[in-house]
Amino acid sequence: MAAGTEPAGRSVVEATGVVERLGWSANGWPVAVGGLLAVLAGAGIIAAGLLVWSDTNIPLVVCGAVVVVAALVALGGLVLVEPGQARVLQLLQGSYQGTLRQDGLRWVNPLDTRRAISTRIRNHDTGKAKVNDADGNPIEISAVIVWQVEDTARAMFDVDDFEEFVAVQTEAAVRHIAGSYPYDGNGSAISLRQNADEITSRLSEEVGERVRSAGVRVIESRINQLAYAPEIAQAMLRRQQAGAVIAAREQIVHGAVGMVAAALDRLEREHTVELDEERKAAMVSNLLVVLCGDQGAQPVVNTGTLYQ
Repeated sequence: MAAGTEPAGRSVVEATGVVERLGWSANGWPVAVGGLLAVLAGAGIIAAGLLVWSDTNIPLVVCGAVVVVAALVALGGLVLVEPGQARVLQLLQGSYQGTLRQDGLRWVNPLDTRRAISTRIRNHDTGKAKVNDADGNPIEISAVIVWQVEDTARAMFDVDDFEEFVAVQTEAAVRHIAGSYPYDGNGSAISLRQNADEITSRLSEEVGERVRSAGVRVIESRINQLAYAPEIAQAMLRRQQAGAVIAAREQIVHGAVGMVAAALDRLEREHTVELDEERKAAMVSNLLVVLCGDQGAQPVVNTGTLYQ
């Protein structure tokens, strides 16, 4: 492979080396209760310093203010993590500190920023795309991809917008798969219409490879629309109908030949009638006409001898 090129279907995004790890946190309820009590206590101290004595007690007011500020700073570390959601922690929007996945009220370093990211299962519909299949025929195809964020750190830091990244890479994978196989095959090769399970499996693999650098896991993929483009749909329909008629004719002829052979063998074995080669040929011809004809045969009653 030439230098600087990438294999088809592979992601060209290089990871930054940041992988998800568990961020530090503590139960937030004790901090919440303690912080609220501290705020009330500090407010009471300030009020006492201003109102109880006629002269303002500056040290008491300062002490109360310090208590209130410290309590507010502590309360600023509280974060509510919902089920199906994670929080990515960064120290002052700088270094990555870890990810919170445990739901509930948690307490973290107040200096950490907390960016929410959903870890729920999502669907992405690629929309109808018009591409050429392996035979060069224009087709319309769309797919639904079921995916989930698996590594929150890579999803947040390795790409600018992981949702847009998934959408673009998914559409690119669908177009690549659609152009790699014919719409309709002859049974010996994989085709888009006749091998849906194999195609969706390969689509899942390719999409998963493309979006892995964004920390995304592909759960399932399904092709929900597949058809020839309108400009050739009628011609392809006639071709399919012709192929179906030919296949049906082959099956009818195969069965008719077997029935005729069985009839001749039985006549000879039971000595029902003695036929020469010419009469056998005539009998075969008549039976094939009856068995292979589209319409009911019109019998001709022979009132003479077999040879008249």
